[in-house]
Amino acid sequence: MTLKDCSILLVFLTLGFFGMSQYQLSGNITDADGNTVPDAEVYLKELELFTNADSKGSYKLENIREGNYVLIVFYYGYKVTERNFSLTQNSTLNITLEPLGEQLSEVVVTQEREKVFALKQLKKVEGTAIYAGKKSEVVLLEGITGNLAANNPRQIYSQVVGLNIYDNGDAGLQLNIGGRGLDPNRTANFNTRQNGYDISADVLGYPESYYTPPAEALEEIQVVRGAASLQYGTQFGGLVNFKFKKPNPNKMVEWTSRQTLGSFNLKTSFNSLSGTAGKLSYYTYFNYKEGNGFRRNSVFNSRNYFAHIGYQVSDKTKISLETTFLNYLAKQAGGLTDAQFLENPTFSNRDRNWFDVDWKLYALRLDHKFSLKTDFSLNVFGLDASRKALGFRTNRVSQADDPEEPRELLVDNFQNWGAEARILTRYKLWGKESALLLGSKFYTTQNDQRQGPGSNASNADFTFADATFPNYERQSQFDFPNQNIAFFGENIFNLTDRLTITPGFRLEHIKTESLGSYKNIVLDLAGNPLLNEETEDNRTFDRTFVLLGVGATYKVSPSLELYGNFSQNYRSVTFSDIRVVNPSFQVDPNISDEDGFTTDLGFRGRYKDILAYDVSGFGLLYDNRLGEVLKSETRTNTGGEEIETGRIIRFRGNIGTAFIYGLESFGNWSLKETFLPNSDKLKLNLFINVALTQSEYLSSEENNVEGNQVEFIPAVNLKTGLNFGYQNLLGSLQYTYLSDQFTDATNAPQDVNDNQRGIEGEIPAYDILDFSLSYTYKKWKLEAGVNNFLDNSYFTRRATGYPGPGIIPSEPRTFYTTLQFKF
Repeated sequence: MTLKDCSILLVFLTLGFFGMSQYQLSGNITDADGNTVPDAEVYLKELELFTNADSKGSYKLENIREGNYVLIVFYYGYKVTERNFSLTQNSTLNITLEPLGEQLSEVVVTQEREKVFALKQLKKVEGTAIYAGKKSEVVLLEGITGNLAANNPRQIYSQVVGLNIYDNGDAGLQLNIGGRGLDPNRTANFNTRQNGYDISADVLGYPESYYTPPAEALEEIQVVRGAASLQYGTQFGGLVNFKFKKPNPNKMVEWTSRQTLGSFNLKTSFNSLSGTAGKLSYYTYFNYKEGNGFRRNSVFNSRNYFAHIGYQVSDKTKISLETTFLNYLAKQAGGLTDAQFLENPTFSNRDRNWFDVDWKLYALRLDHKFSLKTDFSLNVFGLDASRKALGFRTNRVSQADDPEEPRELLVDNFQNWGAEARILTRYKLWGKESALLLGSKFYTTQNDQRQGPGSNASNADFTFADATFPNYERQSQFDFPNQNIAFFGENIFNLTDRLTITPGFRLEHIKTESLGSYKNIVLDLAGNPLLNEETEDNRTFDRTFVLLGVGATYKVSPSLELYGNFSQNYRSVTFSDIRVVNPSFQVDPNISDEDGFTTDLGFRGRYKDILAYDVSGFGLLYDNRLGEVLKSETRTNTGGEEIETGRIIRFRGNIGTAFIYGLESFGNWSLKETFLPNSDKLKLNLFINVALTQSEYLSSEENNVEGNQVEFIPAVNLKTGLNFGYQNLLGSLQYTYLSDQFTDATNAPQDVNDNQRGIEGEIPAYDILDFSLSYTYKKWKLEAGVNNFLDNSYFTRRATGYPGPGIIPSEPRTFYTTLQFKF
């Protein structure tokens, strides 16, 4: 698409800021004592209009047609209030919220919030973001009974359909989720954000997330797929946005302390402070974690600090500042071969491998209401971070570590900053309200990586030992500057009272560079250098393109909605794709970006308070998919001819075109509302989350790839469970099953006799049972549970690099208990 086409689209999106006037509804929200309730959620059910009360407890909804409506109001600590009313003119409707009581029932609080959960799924517009026509899921942390202290992703994301998760066993220091054939490694195929700004190493150049916010600090996690590429970037996965808890508007100081003990000497401590004083509000926490891991050589510790300070300049303007610091050090047990895993999954032959992460995030946000119809936001953010990997790394996984040999040291430094501005305005078109979102983003990075010899000691010494080991074979040094400028827009057109169309676009300019060199060192049998040459490897990728997408929703009834979307996707080559890490590795000089599209078609809704559901089919075309294969090395001779050297190398390039399709479904059935509707103190819900997925490489120039299945896709991905409770006792029982999946494009089967590598092969099917309980008494809360209750031996990952190479075993049966105090 040309820039001219884009201009025509912009004109179409901005047509028609006119229409007939309609009525408005306003009012105040107070408690039983007449005190204002700020920030309460206000929802007009029939028109799906959302707003939040301001700091004085006042709300206003505009452009409402004459008719009969239901207004729903929610705020923590109060019962959900529903009010029926008729609107024939501008009206005032004041709401008094009823408290849940002095001693809050955990069951009642959870069920009250679950009512809002269904409503949040229906939001078309929130702040300066549009979600109409997209497949979106919201994880509400308050409603989860599980191992939050260890960020257990199976339990946290149990109701997000189709996610493939790597188990780490490191108390949740890193999140590894994928889906629809996307590699879960460090969530690199999602645009990962917290409070709306990027947190990965380099969004386009190196989109891996080494930092994951603790679940204990979060209010909700938003997962948006489908047309998310238009607002949040070019990636195939979509968006994962971590939203932190808000400052308590009713207290100057609120203190929450959570202390956790678990198996293998797991200890975590989470302490937060929150409050509001006049126009100033704050939320801050410190989180410490340590543990030994279930394998030898698996100790870890981390420190994470976060601070949010907000200042309400006026009813229309708010400024907030956030800082995040994370540092963790982990000893890595390395990977296993298939034979080693079957014999003893706790085995480790790596005594000197270490991993260190230092992450510093900064963000400044401005929110301003130009009017009741127009909202503006500006996010300015930056990252100063590093990751260091040190250890004995060889593809011969069974080879024991030689303490006399140097360790390989990889040091990456990330410095980047960006700014994203959004404006959303509501206007009349053909007598109906529409909403237009326009935004732009500037993002620049200056990253570097150095690879070389580390010391031959066993401690976490992250200094290079070039003078001691000048002939170390794997040496390289690269700079990775990257620049991104984007302009995007979406528009909600309400064509009828039931049909909504949301087209969008994203104009993107990306410049990715790799500037550096690597050494080619060949040694004789005595360790003397026969060849020691330095090879420059400079690459530049500079491109400008437009992505288009469209979403649609059709409201069959107030409780049933049909939705569909289509979006183009694009993934730029990252510097981990194009860098040369050692002479036995080769990158295709013609390597190019990946592109394709994603489409969803489904229906979602709710039957009374009994059943909530979302069922959809999806398709994903992945063109120019990047991957690695083993092949003969080629070099250009003096005559300009390509000749084979006779050496087998790992070759990275575009290996083919893949198509992935499937059915994703979720249902939450309230057994309590079905059979015991008058038992207010009882909670009993059954949920089922299942994804059935198929895939195929449609074409490939590489051998043994075309017609194969795509990596990281289990045909069956099932999570189901029972959430139950009575009064202040809550519990959950969850079962997870994933069928077998391939890990490489050649579909290599598992070789149980493999006693060398452990890198290629299937991941066998596995299932897991998790059980959790919690009990609340006044200001105290006790949580306990068992993960992998059946003590199954399984693995979810074959790593080609750190923390392997090889099979990374998952945790056996583990126990945890958490004591919380809130003042």
